[in-house]
Order: sequence, then C-alpha cells, then structure tokens
Amino acid sequence: MAEKKKRGIILMNLGSPDSTSVSDVRNYLKEFLMDERVIDTPFLWRTLLVKGIITPFRAPKSAEAYHSIWTKEGSPLVVITRQLKEALSKEIPEPVEISMRYGNPSMKAAYDNILAGNPGIEEVVLLPLYPHYAMSSYETAVEYAKEVYKNGKYPFTISMIPPFYNNPAYIDALAESIRSYLTNKDTHLLFSYHSIPERHIAKSDVTGTHCLKTDECCITASPAHKFCYRHQCYETTRLVALRLGLPAEKYSVAFQSKLGRSEWLKPATTMRMGQLPEEGIKNLAVVCPSFVSDCLETLEEIAIREKENFLKAGGEVFTFIPCMNIQPAWVSAVVKLINN
Repeated sequence: MAEKKKRGIILMNLGSPDSTSVSDVRNYLKEFLMDERVIDTPFLWRTLLVKGIITPFRAPKSAEAYHSIWTKEGSPLVVITRQLKEALSKEIPEPVEISMRYGNPSMKAAYDNILAGNPGIEEVVLLPLYPHYAMSSYETAVEYAKEVYKNGKYPFTISMIPPFYNNPAYIDALAESIRSYLTNKDTHLLFSYHSIPERHIAKSDVTGTHCLKTDECCITASPAHKFCYRHQCYETTRLVALRLGLPAEKYSVAFQSKLGRSEWLKPATTMRMGQLPEEGIKNLAVVCPSFVSDCLETLEEIAIREKENFLKAGGEVFTFIPCMNIQPAWVSAVVKLINN
C-alpha cells in the first residue's frame, strides 16, 4: 500500500478590510472590485468604474456597515474562519492555515506558514469555502491560489476541493443549522443566495447553448451544471428542503447583494421583503447558503437592513438564521470534504 503524502490544509475565504476605517475599506474594495472575474469589463473601463466612481462613494457607506458588525477581535468573517481552523485542527492531524482571496491573511502567507512549520510537507489541500461555483467566487479563488503557488515555486503539490453544493455532508450540516428555526408551522423559509450578473452564468456555460435559454434550464440535465451557479443554488435548496421535509409552499429562493445596473439573478431578496407580507407571509426565516461564515452580507445586509424592510412592509416575525460558522456538524462536514 502506498504511503500517504504528508499533507497540509488551507481554508480559503473571501476576505475583509483590515479595519473599519474608510481608507482600509477603500483599499479592500479596490482589490476586490478590480478583480476581472468580479467586474468582467476591459481593464481601463474597470479602473475608471472602480477607482473613479464606485469606491469613492461606496467606501464611506461600507465602512459604516462594517462598523455595525465589527467585533473586538476584528472582522466576523476572518474571526470565524480562524475559529474554524482551530476547531478543524482538533479533528485532523494535518496542519491547517487560512487565507483570504482579498485582504489578509494572504494566500502567500498561508503557503509560507504551512511550509515553515512543516518543512517535509508534500501536498497542500485547498478548500475554497464557497459551496457553489461562480467565476466571481470559487473560480477566482482557485486561480489566485494557483498563481501565487506558481510564482512562489513551492516544493509541495496543491489540490483543490471542488464546489460542495450537493455534497451530503454539507447538505446535512446546512439542514441541521436551519432545523431549530422552523418550529413554528407558519414560518416561511427564504433561501437568500448572493446574486451574480446573468452574463457570468452565460460565460460559465461550457455548452454555450444551455444556461438561461429556457425556464427549465436549471432542472434539465446538462454538462453546464458543473459550472452553473444558478443551477447549484437551486439544487442546494432542493436537497435541503428534502432533508427538512418542507413542502414547496413553505420555502422560496431569492438573490441578494446586487451591484450595478446590469441584469443579475432574480428575484431580488430586497424586493421579496416587500412582496412576501402582501402574499400573506408574515413569519419569515432567512438563511444564506452562499456563505458558510457570517459576514457583512449576512449580519448587516440581511439581519439588519432586510429585516427592517420586511417589518416595514407588514411582516411580523423575522428570523435571521446564522451561517454554519463553527457548528459541530459543519466542522465534521469539513473533515469529510478534506478526506474524501
């Protein structure tokens, strides 16, 4: 029997500003939005858009938003990812590091740290903490990790864990994180996924003829589904609803965090906050399966702003369901993802 390689694990998350200062938030936004897989326009236009229009106006508002959720330890997303590392380290013998796609700790720091502490390491397994494939999340994280690895000329090999949107361990953990919030029979569960531009869906369609071509594209079998964010979101929803025994009328899907004027995935979460009470849904629970760690988009956008929108529209009970963070079922799921 072949001897197992000496491995290390890196957990990759999105990232966060170093502080809530406008300058740190501005720097973070520039790095994030200048990514050609996030705003996929020509470089000169992207530079004008990001540095001349978006960032100057968005940075002060984003700084206020970050300030509303910041902890004594720092950014919730970074803190929770570190906590996940610590929890995982108690369950597996391999060394674990974390990196962010944008901001700190950097990918280079993660590679360097894992090598410095484990000089005989042969393989590094990278787990991008994005359940679903999108060019602006999973793809950019993987390509960034590959680029840093190539430039660093590291002595170990690297391997990537694929999107886990339909992995039974992830589905079970996500369902368990939701279950206790659905004790009231009147509760409607909204799956709020991060939205992306529709053109990203089309660009990721390996067939060039499937995605967004019909109303049934996400439930019609196709090789495109391996890279289709929209299909994968709906598949996660279907599998979790099945685990929870939810009838179709007790849950729905929406997409949050739109940026800009182009067509993004719909329906928009913020629009649904105004519509659901009119449809008779007054008791709402919201879960955000695009994220495994609570962050600005969950703690501020959903738990604060969208809650306010729902209650103003006539809703009576709004329940924000936290991300899986470091829940034991999720830690166990991460172990299974790494060891599969």
